[in-house]
Amino acid sequence: MPVVVVESPAKAKTIEKYLGGDYRVLASFGHVRDLPPKDGSVDTENDFDMKWEVAADSRKHLKAIKDALKDDQTLILATDPDREGEAISWHLLEALQTSLKKGAAVSRVTFNAITKTAVTEAMAKPRQIDQPLVDAYLARRALDYLVGFNLSPVLWRKLPGAKSAGRVQSVCLRLIVDREMEIEAFKAREYWSVHARLATPGGEEYDATLVSLAGKRLDRFDLATAEQAAMALSAVASRDLKVASVAAKPASRNPWPPFMTSTLQQEASRKLGMGAKACMSAAQRLYEAGLITYMRTDGIDMAPEAVMAARDAIKAKFGEKYLPKSPRMYKNKAKNAQEAHECIRPTDMMASPDRLKLTADDQRKLYDLIWKRTIASQMEAARMERTTVEIASPDDQVGLRATGQVMLFDGFLRVYDQGRDDDEGEDGARLPAITQGEAARLVSHAFDDEMTKARDKGGDAVSAPAGQRGAPGLLVNDAASSAARQHFTQPPPRYTEATMVKRMEELGIGRPSTYASIVTTIQDRDYVRKDKNRLIPEDKGRLVTIFLLKYFPRYVSYDFTADLETELDEISAGDRMWREVLGRFWKDFSKALEGTSELRITEVLEAIDDALAPHLYPPRADGGDPRICPLCNAGRLNLKTARSGGAFIGCTNYPECRYTRPLSAPDGEEPVGDRVLGMDAGDQISLKTGRFGPYVQRGEASEEVPKPPRSSIPKGWDAAKLDLDQAVQLLALPRPIGPHPEDGVLIEAGIGRFGPYVKHGSKYANIADVDEVFTIGMNRAVEVLAAKQVRGGRGAAAAPLREMGEHPDGGPIQVMGGKYGPYVKWAKVNATLPRDVTPEDLTVDQALELIAAKAAKSPSKATKKPAAKKTATAAAKKPAAKKAAPKKTAAKKPAAKKPAAKASAAEDTGGDVIDEG
Repeated sequence: MPVVVVESPAKAKTIEKYLGGDYRVLASFGHVRDLPPKDGSVDTENDFDMKWEVAADSRKHLKAIKDALKDDQTLILATDPDREGEAISWHLLEALQTSLKKGAAVSRVTFNAITKTAVTEAMAKPRQIDQPLVDAYLARRALDYLVGFNLSPVLWRKLPGAKSAGRVQSVCLRLIVDREMEIEAFKAREYWSVHARLATPGGEEYDATLVSLAGKRLDRFDLATAEQAAMALSAVASRDLKVASVAAKPASRNPWPPFMTSTLQQEASRKLGMGAKACMSAAQRLYEAGLITYMRTDGIDMAPEAVMAARDAIKAKFGEKYLPKSPRMYKNKAKNAQEAHECIRPTDMMASPDRLKLTADDQRKLYDLIWKRTIASQMEAARMERTTVEIASPDDQVGLRATGQVMLFDGFLRVYDQGRDDDEGEDGARLPAITQGEAARLVSHAFDDEMTKARDKGGDAVSAPAGQRGAPGLLVNDAASSAARQHFTQPPPRYTEATMVKRMEELGIGRPSTYASIVTTIQDRDYVRKDKNRLIPEDKGRLVTIFLLKYFPRYVSYDFTADLETELDEISAGDRMWREVLGRFWKDFSKALEGTSELRITEVLEAIDDALAPHLYPPRADGGDPRICPLCNAGRLNLKTARSGGAFIGCTNYPECRYTRPLSAPDGEEPVGDRVLGMDAGDQISLKTGRFGPYVQRGEASEEVPKPPRSSIPKGWDAAKLDLDQAVQLLALPRPIGPHPEDGVLIEAGIGRFGPYVKHGSKYANIADVDEVFTIGMNRAVEVLAAKQVRGGRGAAAAPLREMGEHPDGGPIQVMGGKYGPYVKWAKVNATLPRDVTPEDLTVDQALELIAAKAAKSPSKATKKPAAKKTATAAAKKPAAKKAAPKKTAAKKPAAKKPAAKASAAEDTGGDVIDEG
């Protein structure tokens, strides 16, 4: 029977069900070949010939396909309908050439959804492998190899701690680093807004904002100080106000188009908190189950039959008023028509999320999102009325505006509304009935609650003139009918995975199939961390980015990377030759590589230090040199790196001056350097910073005391606020509590690698609060230790259910209670009790039989007997123990090699490594 090959076993199972017993469907389990990770896999001297290698895990899958082809030489390649899927089919064909006889029938089929209709229609329209798509894959794979394999070693040698670089990943990292530096360079600007609570003649209240003053329209920063805001507040409170105009305008909102890969990842991040990788993994499983169309696409058009099915579903579920007169058509924005597929949509529009009852939580939530977006995309627009009310004083010196919105028909919003990354400030407030020419009365005490809350938050109150009251960030008039609020401009927000994908799409960097892996890779390399869903660059990421900008600026350029992506698209369209694109790229890239061959680490650090100088050494308030060390006032600050790859600012007078600080101070706080906290018992107590963080030290290192007492600062303690008393307490740990009331053994409290603890002999028990280490008393310590014993923590042996006596070979026989039922224990042998035998009824003979049977299955355990009671029986079984002798000899060999291996690893790092000390 014909052999059909797809990527995954789940997909194979679904397709085999549709095709029936006339076909044999097998899985390749993804790519079967790749470039071996060694020099020369892409031969730049021989027209970029590529040497492919079958992965070890793929050999058995290839063998299964070859075996199947012995019975029928009809091969149908049915991998995914994109560039990557075309490449997998090409690799399969190349790897199977030796198994295909002359005249073998090989064809390629693609389908956008794994449904019976889509699969059977695709099988009726076979084609050959699309070579331009394969060429585009070859070019992309070669480019990624040439950049990664040649640029990464440069980073390893010239920048300690750097891991690797990638063609697109490095550009994505630059986006995050650039944004972080924008945030750090941002200077907040103050401005004020003035508001009033007004009432209609009928007593209905509404809010209005001051928009003009002294006949002039107010811009954002026209009220820049509290003094200006106070004057504006007085102007509003001292005038009669009247409604000058009321304008109500109809408005509508059209639905969003259905999902493509990038918009699906963005919405999954916003609404479900899913990272790009998790989103695509869940989508892959939905696709393979036949529930959605192919999930790697840059197209937003929908098949005509799917549009009509969506309209039928809307009519059935929501009624005709939610159905527009004609279907909605969305223009495909794909850069390359050959790679444009249908949007991501359900394969069955009537299969609403509540009907499917998916068990996997991530798949259920993602399908719900896809179904709602698809259905909403074909629904009627939402209709609303937006009202603008202009209020003015008789002398036109004061003008206020009130805006509101009333929903007349919810339309597609009944099903779905797209999430927002940041507040867009849309005004959805409702307004009462307001008539032009009517009086607008100021409402007393309207802002009393806001004033109380502002005062309760604490802080310095704004100075208020006569007739007004001030609170932190707020001014109100005495009647509390109007208020002035203080604002500060905000820095640009850090990227989320959603906004990062959106930005990459805007710049033309990467493609749908690569977004998830790009964002994941830079996190896996520890170049970026994710905190509260925001992407923050680590020091390693900053250094790598600045290094690449300094020595390889073209290859982290947004325009260059986007243009290269366009060329790859042109290759897939058949408009460019892939080897020519590679030739032009390599000619310039190899020259850039040669330019870094003579660089030394110190030279690289100096260059990065200069490039980052405005960021690392901002101007001082007193106008002094920002590079002068604040601790010794003699050395200069410069950039250093540690063996761990972290970067920090240190003093040139090291080791005499051990001042250090991180590249950027967290939350705008002043960095902490080495400082003397005071004297205790004739010793100087100092706060210092080492490679593992801040610590306190008693005295200084000397020939007599090469390692003075030290103690790390516990987690949760602020090193900047540490005082002498706290430092002395830390250096005095472990703290003796007293002898245990039962055995008299000393109980101590201290802080170890696993956190705060109490210790009794060799037994430890953790305590939750670091501060309790200094206050815990005897009763509490005994309680904590007893609780640990009951829980059976580390080192707490469980009590036997029954003691059976001595084994003939020595050692006690015990009956123990286990997770899976009672068992009999002797030495290292554990034998489960039969179900019909209880611990109380077990005899010694039965126990010995169970132990012997278990030991026969595990002879290695049986040889490890207790040293006690060397009986004649034990002596008779000595031959089994002889096998242990050669094991000891063999075990010594790898142990002896370990030091050498460590030395070799240290030598392989290469170059000068600057330690922070």
